[in-house]
Amino acid sequence: MSYFIDRRANAKNKSAVNRQRFLDRYRTHIKRSVEEAVNRRSITDMERGEKVSIPTRDISEPVFQHGPGGKRSIVSPGNKEFVEGDRLRRPGGGGGGGGAGEGGASNQGEGMDEFAFSLTREEFLDFVFDGLELPHLERKQLLDLEEVRPVRAGISRDGVPARINIVRSMREAYARRIAMRAPIRRALREAQEALEAEERKDSVLRNPSRIAELRAEIERLEKRLEAVPFIDTYDLRYNNLINQPQPSNKAVMFCVMDVSGSMTQSHKDIAKRFFLLLYLFLERNYEKVELVFVRHHTAAKEVDEDEFFYSRETGGTIVSSALSLVDEIVTDRYPPSQWNLYVAQASDGDNWDDDSTTCRDLLLDSLMPRLQYFTYVEITPHAHQALWEEYETVAAEYPSRFAMRQIVEGGDIYPVFRELFRRRAEA
Repeated sequence: MSYFIDRRANAKNKSAVNRQRFLDRYRTHIKRSVEEAVNRRSITDMERGEKVSIPTRDISEPVFQHGPGGKRSIVSPGNKEFVEGDRLRRPGGGGGGGGAGEGGASNQGEGMDEFAFSLTREEFLDFVFDGLELPHLERKQLLDLEEVRPVRAGISRDGVPARINIVRSMREAYARRIAMRAPIRRALREAQEALEAEERKDSVLRNPSRIAELRAEIERLEKRLEAVPFIDTYDLRYNNLINQPQPSNKAVMFCVMDVSGSMTQSHKDIAKRFFLLLYLFLERNYEKVELVFVRHHTAAKEVDEDEFFYSRETGGTIVSSALSLVDEIVTDRYPPSQWNLYVAQASDGDNWDDDSTTCRDLLLDSLMPRLQYFTYVEITPHAHQALWEEYETVAAEYPSRFAMRQIVEGGDIYPVFRELFRRRAEA
């Protein structure tokens, strides 16, 4: 039996296994702290980690001790200061050591601080996006043979050290040692038996030259046994990988933002924060999701990421111009048979007269039959306007593929985002 001990150092001298167990064990407390942090900080500051505190009482563990056992008689000592029924004064404030709490210093009481630790950027984002996914993501037809994925395909004699199969290599080495040592051990055993038989003979009949010959043979065979290597390059086996074509699950997300004059700077900041959260979610969880950024006022324009988030362009409001541009881009570049299509739209609900019905018809007749999911967030503290009412008609027609929510203030962004992209049970 052979034992292999992995002594490779973890990153930054931390125990990755124990840390992951800790995060899994206290996931509920950590997730609550992360949600509070998201609502507290700016979404643009999401890419750093977070310091998380857990009350000490929540990480205490039961302790088992051996009891005294048997029957015991105990006599508790009394006291000279108190009798039954006396009322005791509560100790003064500041109970504990030299902490930074309120109140003056005290020479009584004790306590414990909360257990605090830091989450890395990756761990923080894992908790932020835990349980979220792109709904209705389907595998589409293979676009070309270059879209492949390496898969295991048995064992090979040739390979790189990173793919070595330790178990198979040790098995081959063990079998080789048995095969190479078996005839040597057999010859050694026969030589030892012959030497013992020769030495048991009478001194007159004993043949000294024969004894010396047998001892030399035994020494030679023992050296041959020691010379058999524990493991040889012939024994090494490697995990073989081959490139296998994979069904494509390519997706494209259209980010549509209203930058008209009716959108105040506060509304625009909330919309940008929503799309930044969406951008981080897609970037972290999906390797093959393309992003198309569309800004609109009276006219819509496809822009790059920098202009989408930081441009100060403004104007009137015609929402159908953005939906029409999305429809044209889908027709020209993203055939639904090969792409999963998603649209996320943010607006204050204000729109040009009679254009809301145009938006409804465009969604019902052209876009929604080809889209996997459409999300609409209306950023306004006021009553809903005509665009929301028309979108309700679309939501009634496509209840599982069209979602709409209202955002009043910055604190609503994260809860609304989780509601729109929560993981749904399979139908």
